[in-house]
Amino acid sequence: MAKNNTLIAAALLLLVAASLAAALLYSAGPRDVDGLVGALPRATLPFSPMDVLPLLPRTAAMAALRALRGVSDIFPVFVGAASDRPGATNKAHSWTCIDLYVFATPYRVTWDYYFVGREHTLDFKEWESEAEYEYVKRKGVSIFLMPSGTIGTLRALWDVFPLFTNTQWGENSNLAFLKKHMGATFEERPKPWVSELNVDDIHSGDFLVLSKIRGRWGGFETLEKWVTGAYAGHTAVCLRDSEGKLWVGESGHENEQGEDIIAILPWEEWWDFEVKKDDSNPQIALLPLHPDLRAKFNETAAWEYAKSMDGKPYGYHNMIFSWIDTISDNYPPPLDAHVVASVMTMWNKLQPEYAANMWKEALNKRLGTKGLDLPEIIVESEKRGMTFDKLLTVPEQDKWVYTDGQSASCVAYVLMMYKEAGLFDPIASSIEVTEFTIKDAYSLNFFENNMTRLPVWCNKDDSVKLPFCQIKGRYRMELPGYNTMQPYPHMNERCPSLPPNYNRPRNC
Repeated sequence: MAKNNTLIAAALLLLVAASLAAALLYSAGPRDVDGLVGALPRATLPFSPMDVLPLLPRTAAMAALRALRGVSDIFPVFVGAASDRPGATNKAHSWTCIDLYVFATPYRVTWDYYFVGREHTLDFKEWESEAEYEYVKRKGVSIFLMPSGTIGTLRALWDVFPLFTNTQWGENSNLAFLKKHMGATFEERPKPWVSELNVDDIHSGDFLVLSKIRGRWGGFETLEKWVTGAYAGHTAVCLRDSEGKLWVGESGHENEQGEDIIAILPWEEWWDFEVKKDDSNPQIALLPLHPDLRAKFNETAAWEYAKSMDGKPYGYHNMIFSWIDTISDNYPPPLDAHVVASVMTMWNKLQPEYAANMWKEALNKRLGTKGLDLPEIIVESEKRGMTFDKLLTVPEQDKWVYTDGQSASCVAYVLMMYKEAGLFDPIASSIEVTEFTIKDAYSLNFFENNMTRLPVWCNKDDSVKLPFCQIKGRYRMELPGYNTMQPYPHMNERCPSLPPNYNRPRNC
C-alpha cells in the first residue's frame, strides 16, 4: 500500500535501529564475503551480565533484562572497521557472548551473530562492484554491535512495537516513553476536552501544533519528539480568504489514494476530522500571532505560496535535515552518522524509490551533483575530503527545487508561508526555514505574549492558564521555550539537540 510505504519511509531515521534490526532479523541468515578477515572482540572482561540471561529461569531473566536494558538497546553501536590493516578492531567486551553484529559498506549491509568470545571470520564471496572493493581497501567494513545481543534487541523491539498500536496500550506506551525520556508530564485537563471555540477569533497566520499519541502516527511522532526535543509532532496554519472564510494549510494531509500531500482545507472539514475521525487522539493547540506580526502578515503573498504548493507531495526531501545540524550532537547515543549511513544503505536496497525521496536527491544537492546513487555519494564525498557525517550537516536551502517541486515538511511549509508573508523581514534572505524543527518554530517570538488578549474561550475551563489556546486533548500540552527566540541570520543551522535536556547555545 502506498500509504504504509510512505509512512515507513517517513519514519526511517526516527526508527533507525528498529528498522535495521527488523530487516536483519528477517534476512536469510549470516552471509560471507570473500577476502575480508576481521578479528572481532577478544575478551577484556570475564563475562557480560547479558551473557548469562539465557541460563537463568525465565522470570528472573526477564526481570534482569528489564533492569539492564534501555531505549538505546535498539540502536547499533559503531565499534570499528575491519580491513587488512592490523588491529582494525580487536577488542571484545566479554569471553562469553551472545552478540548480534552488523557489517556494512556503502554497497551492502549484512549481519552475523556469535556465541563465544574468540576470533571470528566473515568472508565476502564476491564484491558488489570494483568500486566497493576499492572503498573497502581504503576504509574497511564498518562493524556495529547490537548492545543487548539477540535476546535484548528483540525485547527492545517489543517495547517499541506498542508505540505504533492504535490501542489504549499504545497510547499509554507513548505517554510513558515521553515521560521517561523527555520529562513530559501529561497532566489531565478538566472536561470538556474539545473547546467550544469561536472561529471569528482565529486569524491568518495563527499556528496550529498537534501532538498525536496513539497509532502509527503517534509512534512516529513520539520518536521524532525524542530526537528533536519538540513537544509536538505536526503543524498546520490558518488562513482567511478575501471573503473572510477560514482555511487550514497543511503539509501531511492524507488524500483518498493514501498519499501524504500539501493541501488547503476549509476549517470545518479539517476540524471535523480532528475531532471525530483522527484515531491518533491528537492534542491540539492554537498559537495566535502577536498583533504586531498579524499586522505585518501579507495575506496575498501567503495565499500565493499556499496555492503554489497545493497538491504537491509532503516534503520528505528535507525532513531529516532539519534535525541533523552537527556531526555528533544531534544523535541520541549510541546513534551516530555511521549508523545513519548503514541504514541508508540498507533502505537503498529495500526501497530505492523512497530512499531517493528521503535523502538521495538532497545529498546530491549538497554535493552539487546530479543522479548519484547513495554509494556514489559517499565515495564522492570522501574524494572531496568531506566525511559523510559532515555532508549530513550541510544546511538545507529553501530555494532548492527537487524533481517533484519545492519540498516542505509540515513545519517548513508553515514557516515558508511566514517567510513569504514577510514575518522574517528584514533578515529573510539569511534564514533557511527548512532547517527548523517544530520546536524551533514554536520557540520563535512570533506569538501573543499578553494573556489578556487571548480569546475569552481560550482555556476558560482550565485552572491552569496556558500562554496559548489548547483546543483539543485530554492532556495539557507543554511547549518548553515557547515564544522566546528572536530570529537571527542562519538560525538553527548548527544547533545540538541531545536528550534529555536538549540544551542549545544561543545563535547556533
